[in-house]
Amino acid sequence: MSSSVVVVGSFNVDHVWRCESLPAPGATIAGRYSTGPGGKGFNQAVAACRAGADTHFVCALGDDAGGATARELAAHDGFGLIAEASSEPTGTAGIYVDARGRNTIVIGPGANAALGTDFLQQQQAMLTSAKVVLVQLESPVPTIEAALATAREAGVTTVLNTAPADAPSTIGLLKLADVITPNETEFAALLGRHVGERVDANDVAALDGASLHALCRKLVGNGTVVVTLGSVGVFVSHAEENLRGDTQPYYRVGAEQVQAIDTTGAGDAFNGALAASLAQVADAPFARHVRFANQFAGRSTEKEGAAAAMPRFTPTDAEAK
Repeated sequence: MSSSVVVVGSFNVDHVWRCESLPAPGATIAGRYSTGPGGKGFNQAVAACRAGADTHFVCALGDDAGGATARELAAHDGFGLIAEASSEPTGTAGIYVDARGRNTIVIGPGANAALGTDFLQQQQAMLTSAKVVLVQLESPVPTIEAALATAREAGVTTVLNTAPADAPSTIGLLKLADVITPNETEFAALLGRHVGERVDANDVAALDGASLHALCRKLVGNGTVVVTLGSVGVFVSHAEENLRGDTQPYYRVGAEQVQAIDTTGAGDAFNGALAASLAQVADAPFARHVRFANQFAGRSTEKEGAAAAMPRFTPTDAEAK
């Protein structure tokens, strides 16, 4: 079995409340409720698929309605889903979204925490024949390490989305990724955890390029760091010896100008689209992949929801604009 992109990660049933403002501690407020599919892994698999990549998603699901929903939705979208059966319930998320599109999220890992290395090793042929393997940190670290190590040994491009910010990680894990993609909060957390640099997440976007590049190089000596900065755009930092087709070691890409109504899945949209572009246009400069992922993520914020908001928009579509 072969595929352009293999995503290893989480599936959640999202429970979403849309409110005028995010609830303060102790407050009770009214909101509009909806439910739908989510989880960083699933969202990224949907994004990669809708961005044109032949996609497979490896996860763990409970024997319940949420697990059945995951399988049905993957089949409907057209990507393969390979799930370890778990006695735990399928993962859940409680999401609050305010009138400006900002969100606060609480995760119940459930089956996601049971995705094991033994099951992952059974998918070795799929991992080693992929063009890109994409992972996040909503699954156990040993499982994520195994996925990256298996893919890296076979020469497959590995992408690690270091989310969520409070998830455990190791320097060894970061070194297994060709590309890591933290947002500003996750980047600040990684710096504090692994290199002893105390940077306020709110100050990351305002740092000058040389300073931000130096912090990226402290975090990972080799490999590429892509820091997503929300409405400010994206910062890219390469190791000097591997510019991935670019002409400079670091640069910024501005955000897409869109009318955002829900940013819940924007980071996942970016990561799935980045993986899809890397898989489909492998010889393009890295900046082209970032620009495409930026466009894709921007479009995803113009609709409500996470997985449901992913646009059908490919690198070919972007070039035709």
